[in-house]
Amino acid sequence: MKTKTIDEEVSALISSGAYKSKNDLFIDAYRALIITKPNLKIKSAVELYKNKKVSLSRASEIAGVNIEEFKNILESAGVKRIVESPSKDELEKECELILKRSRA
Repeated sequence: MKTKTIDEEVSALISSGAYKSKNDLFIDAYRALIITKPNLKIKSAVELYKNKKVSLSRASEIAGVNIEEFKNILESAGVKRIVESPSKDELEKECELILKRSRA
């Protein structure tokens, strides 16, 4: 299907009142695509996670699996999990705060 034809059909659907905007049509088309090709949810979640756009928890929600399953998916895809730890300065500040509170 040619791009011009798709654009014309999209415009026709909006003109007919089937959709209020291209964005509404896009959202509906995306939902239908995900229903027919659920593996795309996983691919999308892996990419978003890999590019640090979402957390592990959010990526697992997008993929429609629990966190442990998503960890396995990442491993199978060869994606290293992002494990952020506090800096030395942050740890020292937290320790100082804990010590202050314990002395009070």
